[in-house]
Amino acid sequence: MIELEHVGYSYGGGALLSDVSVRLAPGSFHFLTGPSGAGKTTLLKLCYGALVPTSGRVQAFDLDVSTLDRDQVAMMRRRIGVVHQDCRFLDHLPLADNIALPLTVSGRDMGAENSNLGELMNWVGLSERADALPPELSGGERQRAALARAVIMSPDLILADEPTGNVDWEMSQRLLRLLLELNKMGKTVLIASHDLALIRAAKSQVQARVLRISDKTLQLAGADL
Repeated sequence: MIELEHVGYSYGGGALLSDVSVRLAPGSFHFLTGPSGAGKTTLLKLCYGALVPTSGRVQAFDLDVSTLDRDQVAMMRRRIGVVHQDCRFLDHLPLADNIALPLTVSGRDMGAENSNLGELMNWVGLSERADALPPELSGGERQRAALARAVIMSPDLILADEPTGNVDWEMSQRLLRLLLELNKMGKTVLIASHDLALIRAAKSQVQARVLRISDKTLQLAGADL
């Protein structure tokens, strides 16, 4: 599905990642951990084509990402749902419209998609907040809305960048349950997180592989987590 082969990425003249190789197989569940500034967000961006590696190769769905033109990258990204760390909502649009933005941008018939949107908002527990503007939402509501928006196109892969970073433990568990449900549906999930308690909680419920960025390289974390 997604494969990084000896990938390196340099920024500002210095190497941030070096000789990273990893494969995200269909239906697998992964955590990506490491200290702040280690390159977790950068690695996620390499996975969905927002950044191009300075060395090595990134393959997505059997395609070399570096050879894709703008339209091909856009088509590839429809198969990848991204939960950004800062949510990135349009504050003047109601929540339902924000969640539906990927459908709007892709030119899908919103009339035909309304029932799917309603089901999705119910799944994340936001049906009663459909008309609320983003500034009116709590941190947990914003994170659940971000997850709903990321999966509205029914992607094969979900990449989540610190999805529980700004919420309490109870909400972290709720978000984790939603991500575990997606994995049970056959979706591949990669969560960047420094929350070791969350990772331990997940490992008791799913066969998760924990990857750690250390000294610019990617390592398989041991049983100490």
